Amino acid sequence: MASSIQLRPVAQPPALVDGFARRFYYLRLSLTDVCNFRCSYCLPSGYRPDGRRDFLCRDELRRVAGAFVAAGTTKIRLTGGEPSMRRDLTAIIADLKALDGLQTLVLTTNGYRLQQKAREWRAAGLDALNLSIDSLDPRQFALITGQDRLKEIMAGLEAAWDAGFSQIKINTVLLKGLNAHELGLFLRWVQQTPVQLRFIELMQTGAQDDYFARHHLRGEGLRQQLLASGWQLKPRQADAGPAQVYLHPDYLGEVGLILPYADGFCQSCNRLRVSALGQLHLCLFGDGGIDLRDLLQSDADQTALQQRIQAALQHKVLGHRLHSGNAGVRQHLASIGG
Repeated sequence: MASSIQLRPVAQPPALVDGFARRFYYLRLSLTDVCNFRCSYCLPSGYRPDGRRDFLCRDELRRVAGAFVAAGTTKIRLTGGEPSMRRDLTAIIADLKALDGLQTLVLTTNGYRLQQKAREWRAAGLDALNLSIDSLDPRQFALITGQDRLKEIMAGLEAAWDAGFSQIKINTVLLKGLNAHELGLFLRWVQQTPVQLRFIELMQTGAQDDYFARHHLRGEGLRQQLLASGWQLKPRQADAGPAQVYLHPDYLGEVGLILPYADGFCQSCNRLRVSALGQLHLCLFGDGGIDLRDLLQSDADQTALQQRIQAALQHKVLGHRLHSGNAGVRQHLASIGG
């Protein structure tokens, strides 16, 4: 006799959806805009605060992350500035990893504390790392970043592997006249190194117009070079970032390309940003943020917080305006984590 028990579908969390039916699974959460590096493409004069900075505390970070996760976010990336400038970073990692429904917690770092902290962050629940390495030449690295620390950063990478991190991405901003001549060296390195090496096309910001004109290099040429050399495009996951990822049977590592000036770059956008001051940013190059901080003072405000985020999403535009030279209000990427 057939069973009379009827199985009910498992309830799914409500999704964050914009006016173009794009679903948002991925939150980039900035912990600070302080950075101790002076990267030539971001903060060439170093970090200069404009007054006292009251960054989100642990409870506020947990509440905003919890609201996103309860609304279907499965991946959170901790960014800065440099997030490891926060003394409570390990505790923040543990707080967020405990959120029910969060699948992946990632940290983007310049790596200056990685050698000492990799094992601690891994034990707290961190799943993956993005490590910025803009040159494999120590002198060129110091020229681009303002810090002679390449040996230290590479030791941090070794420490991360030893700590059990298997998902490590290397971020490299592609710069004409500075590191573009190292493409062959980078590719030889990734042939024997199990990382995803991500070349990021330089993006224009308000404070860097002259720099952009001198050093911008279109990434499309590199994409064609990869295809001609037997690299194949990897299928994209729903909560993946903006990189086009390529595989090659003769390489241990992968190559990712982030090409913001490519046609259709924004059509598959799945990520939102919250600044260290508690503002929701719908686009890295938008005109402003939506304040969330007043709803981060109590756990009871989660529903209202989700409603404000969803309402704001209806004003998200289809794409950025970088092609017309409009970078919005963004003066440098350290203010929101890139």
